[in-house]
Amino acid sequence: MSNILELHELVEKVDQMKKDNALDLSSDQDLSIAIMNLVSIEEHFFFTGAKTGNPKYYDLLTEVREMRKQLLKRIIKEYEGEVWCISKHLLAASYRLMEVGTKAQGKGDKKDAEEMFQKAYDLYSLFWGLNMKLIDIGEVKKIEDDDLNIKKKGVVGKLGALVKKVVDCCIE
Repeated sequence: MSNILELHELVEKVDQMKKDNALDLSSDQDLSIAIMNLVSIEEHFFFTGAKTGNPKYYDLLTEVREMRKQLLKRIIKEYEGEVWCISKHLLAASYRLMEVGTKAQGKGDKKDAEEMFQKAYDLYSLFWGLNMKLIDIGEVKKIEDDDLNIKKKGVVGKLGALVKKVVDCCIE
């Protein structure tokens, strides 16, 4: 009962944010996916520069990084401590887990793919929870390994359910 009440409170908080026009979640979700891809492009420019010995790739990396930073500022307007960096890494890890899941699915390993997709979604939900200030960091406890798997409990489970409800990329 307590979890349902807490989820209901989170949904109310997000609904109020939407009414106050604080976030355009549909556009911000699209932007977050673009940022994931920019982080991946940064990685590719790094590895290509290192493998080829051509420093021009590092210049391109710098340009893409600046673009990514500017776009990330559109979603993360204010933050404390290392939330900016945590957010970037949550998006990057989410993207990489989606990639691993897609590769597993291509090999016919649906179980592994689903696990990777769920973990990617959990990290993505955590990104939104942090940046919509839906998580009271003072109340966050250690997340047990089981909480990151299919059984949903705690902060990650609540955020995943919330993101399903409020972040709908199909709303125009």
